[in-house]
This record gives sequence, C-alpha cells and structure tokens, in this order.
Amino acid sequence: MTNSAPTAVKSADKVAEAQHDGYQLTDKDIQQLVLTDEEYKLQTWEDLKAIIKENRLEDLKRVPSDLKRYISWSHKTRKEYGTIQAFVLKERLGWSDLAAENPTPFASKADTKILVNDWPYGNAPGILHLVVWTKTPIPTIQGPDPKAGDITPESRKLISDFVQHTFIQHLGAENVLWFKNWASIQSVRSVEHIHVLVRGASDEFLESILDLGANGEMKKGIGELEREREEWENLEYRVICHEL
Repeated sequence: MTNSAPTAVKSADKVAEAQHDGYQLTDKDIQQLVLTDEEYKLQTWEDLKAIIKENRLEDLKRVPSDLKRYISWSHKTRKEYGTIQAFVLKERLGWSDLAAENPTPFASKADTKILVNDWPYGNAPGILHLVVWTKTPIPTIQGPDPKAGDITPESRKLISDFVQHTFIQHLGAENVLWFKNWASIQSVRSVEHIHVLVRGASDEFLESILDLGANGEMKKGIGELEREREEWENLEYRVICHEL
C-alpha cells in the first residue's frame, strides 16, 4: 500500500510557502499548488473555447510550477514597487499615468498596448496568450445583478469589434479567442485589459501588432524569463556540485 503522507506534507509545504509570501490564495490556487506539473492537464484550444463560451473564466489555470513562480514574483514585486499595478505601469507599459487621449477603449493607439502575457495560463503548445491594455475604463455590470463585474453588452460589442479588426481579419475566427476577466478574479484591476488567445500567428503578424514593453521585451513574458532564469540557476548549481 502506497504511503501518501510524504505527498500530503509536500502539498502543505507549498501552500504554507505561498501564504508566507503574502499572496491571497483562492481555493483554486490551493488545488493547483498541491499538483505536480505532470498531474496538470494543459488546456487545449477546445477546452478554452468551451470555458470562454460558457463564461467559466474561473476555470482558467496556470501550470502549478508557474503559479508558484508567480506567487513568489508577486511577493518580491510588491515589496519593491508597492503594488503590481505600479510595476505594470512603469516597467511593462511605460505609462506615467492613465490619462486617456480618447474616452472610447482601444480607439486611440496612444491609449492601447498589446503585449505577451507575462504569466499565461497553462495552455497547450501553439497557443499564444496576449494582453491588450487600455487607459480607458471598460464599463462593467454594476449593482446586485448576479452578473455584476462582467462586461456590459455594449462593452462586449466594442471589444468584439476591436478583436475582429485587429486579429480575426488576419488570422481567421477559428484561430482567435478573447475574454475579459470579471473584476473579482482580475490580478491587475486598476489598469484595464482584455485577454486574447491566438494560434497559427506568423512572426510577421506578431511584430506588426505587438508593442515593446518598457523593458524592451516583445515576445517573452516575465513568467517565461523567470522560468529560464531558474533553469539556468539550477544548471549552474548542478555544474558546481559536479565540479566539487
């Protein structure tokens, strides 16, 4: 009979470490942290289509190791910048404020930036996760309505028109998905943004729409850079141990 105690202890350690970092864990986060990457099932294009169509955005998840990196990164970033929003404005968007040139979201190029998502969800290979940032607020449903926090019908049409013009007419409707997280599950709430998932996009197309972040990065999000850094540090450690 297999002893599951060591696994349970490791799972508890992961959760405790995340809580120590000051990150507000949700039930979904805890469920993710107790998994190994091998146990996590990458979300396919069909999975994503169903989740977005049914507005089950809370079902979008990160690979467990990426979630752990994100929690650690969030802790360090809050200590240095005060808030994640402050980091995003300064280091990723290069915006000193959110004074919009045009009151309509996405209507002005100066008010809009498209970047690779720094911390994408755990999607299958070949799916690129982009974030479209805008200085202009996107109206959401207010009050006691069960859908409070979701976008209004008018906002949905405005976003749909933007995605059609910017992505779908170049890549085809079958290769583009978009969503805007409800206010309750947004990690960056003070800077408006929508998520766009694409597949089959050429480098030429991406170069034509992606903005350089304030740090000069275009196609790599911070999560990918953090993963590469961690892998390099682990490699260096193994080399040193081998030499010893």
